[in-house]
Parts: sequence; structure tokens; C-alpha cells
Amino acid sequence: MQFKLGDGMALLERTPAALDSLLRGLPDQWVLANEGGDTWSAFDVVAHLIHCERTDWMPRVHWILQHGDSRPFEPFDRLGHKRLSEGKLLEHLLDEFAGARHESVRQLQAQHLQPADLDRHGLHPALGPVTLGQLLATWTTHDLTHLHQIARVLAHPLRESVGPWGAYLGVLHCDGHSE
Repeated sequence: MQFKLGDGMALLERTPAALDSLLRGLPDQWVLANEGGDTWSAFDVVAHLIHCERTDWMPRVHWILQHGDSRPFEPFDRLGHKRLSEGKLLEHLLDEFAGARHESVRQLQAQHLQPADLDRHGLHPALGPVTLGQLLATWTTHDLTHLHQIARVLAHPLRESVGPWGAYLGVLHCDGHSE
């Protein structure tokens, strides 16, 4: 499937509401649970998404439009969300994410990007040459990855409780990345 900006934006606009509907009001035992070790909870994922809104997606869109591939993007701090979430409740993070995403979508719409703009090049510090279209398709897919991750993390504590039905519950067998 060829990435189309309008289709991607339709999903990007819906992610905050999907997260809000799924997570708001759940007890801490749900939203703070993880899959063990250094894996992320739903709370961590929402904080990560806010951090990405502030430091990754739109800053890189602007970078490509202003600098092209003349200089690499600023490296992304994958754990930057830890500082951002200190002392906050999930409800505050959900509200913050909704506001940040609304602003990102507004900024993206204000660029009045044309299909040819999606071929503009940037330079990722680790991946090398990338296009604006690839960045925007990745942003959309990143949302889906974390929605999937949250479903997996929420199901994880129930893996023993489901008994023999566990064999039929794919979310309990996913080997996806937790961060």
C-alpha cells in the first residue's frame, strides 16, 4: 500500500481517543503493569508518545523541509519519557498527549504538503537517507505498534488466569518488542 498523507492523518488523529477510551479510569494495576524487567507499561507508552510528539515527528518533518539531507536529524532519546512522566497521573498524560497530537496534526496540515513533498529527503543519524513519506508512514505505524503493545501489556497479567484458552489468544503469544 502506498502511503497517503490524508489516510495517515486519519489514523494519527484517532490515536489519542483510542488510548483515552481504553485506558482512562483503569486501576493502576492495569496501567502500571508491564511484562517484566525493563519493559514498558501502558503508562510508559503514553509518556513515550508525548515525548515523540515533542521531539521526534514534527521536528523531523520541519528538519526535512528546512535542511533536507544536508545534516542528520538530532538523535532521539528513547528514554526521554521517563523524566516527562515523573509525578504525573495517567489521566494527565492522556490529556497532554491529546493536546500535543492535536497541535502536531495542525502543524502538519499547515505545511500544505503535496504528493511530491513526500519524496523529499532527510538524513537519519542511524538509518541514513530517508524520505518525508517514509517518516510520516513510520509515525502512523509507530502509533499502531504502541496500540498493539498496550493490548499485549494489558493481557500479560492474565496469561495464567485464562487457562487452556490461552492457546487461542494470540495477544498472549506475540513476541513483539516491548519498547
